[in-house]
Amino acid sequence: MRRKIPSTAALISFEAAARHESFTKAAQELSLTQGAICRQIASLEEFLSVELFRRSRRGVKLTEAGLSYSRRVATQLDAVERDTLSVMGQQGANVIELAVVPTFGTQWLLPRLKDFQQQHPEVTVNLTNRTRPFLFADTDFDAAIYFGDADWSGTESHRLMGENPMPVCSPTLIGDRTHLSAEVIADLPLLQQTTRPYAWRQWFDSQSLNVPRDMTGPRYELFSMLAQAAMHDMGIALIPPFLIQRELAEKRLVIANPQALSSIKAYYLMIPDRKVESASLRAFRDWLVNQAHSYNLEGQGLSITC
Repeated sequence: MRRKIPSTAALISFEAAARHESFTKAAQELSLTQGAICRQIASLEEFLSVELFRRSRRGVKLTEAGLSYSRRVATQLDAVERDTLSVMGQQGANVIELAVVPTFGTQWLLPRLKDFQQQHPEVTVNLTNRTRPFLFADTDFDAAIYFGDADWSGTESHRLMGENPMPVCSPTLIGDRTHLSAEVIADLPLLQQTTRPYAWRQWFDSQSLNVPRDMTGPRYELFSMLAQAAMHDMGIALIPPFLIQRELAEKRLVIANPQALSSIKAYYLMIPDRKVESASLRAFRDWLVNQAHSYNLEGQGLSITC
């Protein structure tokens, strides 16, 4: 059955005309004549049986239907362009599309990824931010790194490391003190993370404290946002030290209390069952697990010999 889809040329002409609200500017952008743009728009309106523009002596203006349709068309054309550039960029190479939690990806994975590229120059790893689990069947992802309990149906899991966040704040907030007690922290503005809503409650519980306001305070989705807020004296945050190594080294953040929050959850590499035999993914899995193992040993103060 033939799809009920307008011509690509008509959609591209419409998207440009809608964006500029001008047939003349659309023609200039696409290197066409104004008459050609007019004909493409007219054919699209005829195809849809809907008026997309109101014409007047002063120019054209989108109708309500035209505005709604233009937004949808722009989104779809952007997606087609991204997919096209992705295929063009692969040029037959082995590509791994990896979904990764943002701060872990930028602060821990990316600084190490050059080593994988040197060992496997034939494999390209593309990173895309995802903060929550999803259905692999609904995406183009080959694997994912996420924080949780590895309960992800239809996947093979590989534990990388725990999180163990600690209370951190700006040097201004801690002042001349070497650290802050749990009781003092309980009275400070608590910065919350959207994906860890009970983190402060769990931390205070580990200190045998009941703090009624342990879930109040501004919420941020990413650890990088929490770090920025803490650096700007907005409060105290629970952040894994390995995600803010530079900030700690440069004294833009300090550990306010050395008591870490333990959790059974961890960072995992998740590979869908249908992808486990991929040679590229096996190479990346082995490299990543080894990197995490080496990092965990370093964190325990153990030397690593090759």
